Formats: sequence, structure tokens, C-alpha cells
Amino acid sequence: MSPRSASVNEELRRRSRERLLQATVELVAERGYEATTLGDIADRAGAARGLVSYYFPGKRQLLQSAVHRLMHLTLEAALEREPRSDDGRERLARAVDAVLGLARDEPLLMRTHMAGILQAEGFVQCPEQQRLAELLRDTVTRYGSADVDTDYPLLRALLMGAVVAVLLPGAPMPLARLRAELFQRYGLDWELGVPPDGGPPGGTFPSTD
Repeated sequence: MSPRSASVNEELRRRSRERLLQATVELVAERGYEATTLGDIADRAGAARGLVSYYFPGKRQLLQSAVHRLMHLTLEAALEREPRSDDGRERLARAVDAVLGLARDEPLLMRTHMAGILQAEGFVQCPEQQRLAELLRDTVTRYGSADVDTDYPLLRALLMGAVVAVLLPGAPMPLARLRAELFQRYGLDWELGVPPDGGPPGGTFPSTD
């Protein structure tokens, strides 16, 4: 039997890593961070325990990569869904709705992720985070930014702040209100993206036409 080619080995490694990331998202969303072990993740992914340590230095780094992958896939699906649009304002609206939607739909997972970022390890630079950053930078570019290097970090910070506000224990902000603030900041019509039911807060939303 001939040995596998380098490209086949690379594809197998990629698939193993993807399974570990998906298993992490599933288990932390189901059980919480503390109740999820690296062994649990390996078992769910059908991988050897040592493979987790081979790809990731620890559980916190694994979780950040897993959530960044989820955010990238969610954002990519939102931007490319039918009817597809090349309009920069529509794409930015979809990006805002995708990120806020994750805070609404995966509160435990996203709260754990944000808490990890604020700890000493900080922001993990990984392939998943880089793909997410590239997608957000492209969104800012298509929106018409004249200074992407400044506007992309600002958008990222505003979205992170909105996620924290949605998930703040004991004093969460309504998602529709946060969406309205972000849309007004960027001059986006309420009807763009995926508007929540009930219309804009207060019943009015100025047109940007």
C-alpha cells in the first residue's frame, strides 16, 4: 500500500481539526465551559485525546477558535444567502444581524467566549479568527470605508460591545435597541438585513435615502 500524499494528509488534518472545533461548540453550548473536558471533546469528535493537545495549547484557546469558526460560518452564510447582494449597506446590515443573532441564539456559548477574551490570555490569533477578520474587513470595504484599517477595528469593537450588552447578566439590553443604534450609526435603513419582529424601537426609524 503506497503512503498517503502530502495533500491527503493535509486534508485529513483539516477535517480532524474541524471535527474538534464543531464538537467544542456543541458541548459548551450544551453543558457549559467548566463541565466540558478535553476528553469529552475528543470523544464527541471521534478523535484521540492527544490530538486535541496537538492542535491547541489548551481548552480556552480551543474554545476561542471554535467560536470564531462558528462566527465566520454564520457571517458567511448571512452574506451569501439568497437573494445575494453586492450592496455594501445590505451586507453590513446582514453582518450586524448575524453577530447579534448569535448572541440571541447561543447565549451560553457567546457569554463564555466573551469572558475568555477578557481574561489574561486575551484574543487568540488563529486561522479561524483570521478568516472572520477577513470577512469583516471585506464587509467594511464594500460598505465604502475610506480607511479600513481604522473602521474595521471600530466595527469589531462595536459588535463585541453589543454582544456583551445583550448577554449582560441581570441587565441585558434589548437586541432591537442595540440593532437600532448600530444601524443609525452606519446610516442603514431598518428594513435591511433581517429586521426583528415588531418594527424599530419607538415605532419610527429615519430613512437614510
